[in-house]
Amino acid sequence: MRLAHTLLLLFVTVTLKVFAQAPEKMSYQAIMRAQDNSLVVNSRVGLRIIIHQSTSTGTVAYQETQTPTTNAIGLVSLEIGTGTVVTGDFSKIAWDKGPYFIETQVDVKGGVNYDITGVTQLLSVPYALYAKTAGTSGAPVKAVIISFTSSRNVAVADINNTIECTTSATLTLTADFGSMLVGETINLEAHNGAVLTIQAASGVSINYNASGSAKFTSVSGNVRFGFLRKTSANSYIISGQ
Repeated sequence: MRLAHTLLLLFVTVTLKVFAQAPEKMSYQAIMRAQDNSLVVNSRVGLRIIIHQSTSTGTVAYQETQTPTTNAIGLVSLEIGTGTVVTGDFSKIAWDKGPYFIETQVDVKGGVNYDITGVTQLLSVPYALYAKTAGTSGAPVKAVIISFTSSRNVAVADINNTIECTTSATLTLTADFGSMLVGETINLEAHNGAVLTIQAASGVSINYNASGSAKFTSVSGNVRFGFLRKTSANSYIISGQ
């Protein structure tokens, strides 16, 4: 049975190496449901996570297993890259050679009889991981943090960098913004109670909605974040709301 569990947030955060031995990892959250669609609460579940390259059934770039425990609403939280490796090396995935798809196989009884499967395309590869393999010089590229405290239009400097919103403001995606190429991204962060609004101007769509908008509403002492990716001349996908 496919898609018997509901994916909530695929790209919540990405943590790169801070200490020499710390692994690269990608946070993942999902609601677990049994085949009868009932929530699987306060239970250990078995997960096999497979990252495919190019198509949903393409080359396996990485595979691992984990046995997380769901909470009272059936939510599991884990870090891909820290499980029991079956094949591949998460730190060596060539994110610039995508697209990539994550296949999750579930055994709601906590074993290895994976009988529930879901596949989701990674619509936006975290820039910090992408930059590690995308540069022509071979040297890692670091995203620039751009302070965002007043409303304005999207700018060339935003491309492949991080918008850090600390005072509620709106970033407008203008029509025919040719400086941003299809596939390029912008990291989005709302900090400590600020609300970051992404607004599509006339002729621009967000998540397939003409003149649409997206909001990242943070609370005091916390951060909400996501990713914006250009999919065509005047179309963008935003994840992480």
